[in-house]
Amino acid sequence: MDWQQIGLIEDIPRQGSRVVRTSSGEIALFRSVDDKVFALNNKCPHKGGPLSQGIVHGNRVTCPLHNWVIDLESGVAVAPDVGCAHRHEVRVAHGVVFLEVKAGACKAA
Repeated sequence: MDWQQIGLIEDIPRQGSRVVRTSSGEIALFRSVDDKVFALNNKCPHKGGPLSQGIVHGNRVTCPLHNWVIDLESGVAVAPDVGCAHRHEVRVAHGVVFLEVKAGACKAA
């Protein structure tokens, strides 16, 4: 795996996000209230809305354009909506966030 150091966990607000620009496009990093960090392509599967500008609640984010709810752990839209945002692996070590940037399609359940 090719891990890229992104920054400190404190750089991502709790129940908020930060955008990282990569050669694969924009990736949104999300931090939950309990300090879990998730990474998804910064495009809602519905109309490509910027997920990073959505509202984080629990382990989900609501797209700011049409209120689709996306599960941050899987990238899958919550029913009745269908689709997914590509998910990237994230790890946090000693307060430092690392991201694995991999192209690929998401796997909707």
